[in-house]
Amino acid sequence: MSESDAVIIGKPVKDMYGAPMGKILGTTTDIDGSTQTVGINCGSGCLKQVPYSQLVIQPEVIIFIAKWRLDSQRLLREKELTVRRLSALMEIVSDNDSMKSDAEIIHEKYNAKLMTLQRTEFEINSELDNRVVEIEEQEKSVKVLLFDAKVQLKSNEISQETFDHVQKETDEMLQHMKHEKDEIVKVKSRLANLSLEDMIPSVSTSA
Repeated sequence: MSESDAVIIGKPVKDMYGAPMGKILGTTTDIDGSTQTVGINCGSGCLKQVPYSQLVIQPEVIIFIAKWRLDSQRLLREKELTVRRLSALMEIVSDNDSMKSDAEIIHEKYNAKLMTLQRTEFEINSELDNRVVEIEEQEKSVKVLLFDAKVQLKSNEISQETFDHVQKETDEMLQHMKHEKDEIVKVKSRLANLSLEDMIPSVSTSA
């Protein structure tokens, strides 16, 4: 175990919306000594294994970043850079006809990149859609628990204090789920607004 691994052992872990996930129990490393996964003790004998690459180490707490967030942010950065470069390429060709032959070579490079980005975007959109379905199923389960607690309160099986605790916890969970769904909608919108497809024909025609 490396010194950096030892430092994070026992530290609390929260998700990107502030919900506690447990404490780090240990790590697994590759043959070269690099940390691969981290084990989180979720309590009551529950152990969750997560990739080390999805953790943000902070002094007092460790933040777990969802895979869809990392994948979509990486794609957004690549799309934004490609859009800027394609815009620059079209501007160069527009200003100088003698650059058309040179631009054609670069265009092929960006066209290949576009194809790769399109495949990646399709996969990530599927990933985002699947995550929304998961969240909605979790929301249903949480609402069922809350409703059942209301029934138990009315039937005098639990106290008002117990019900208030259940409602507070479920409200927080539902709020976290809403934040995640809202963020997914924004990410999908940003990806859709970065239209590379509209730019490629213009470059090709100019070239």
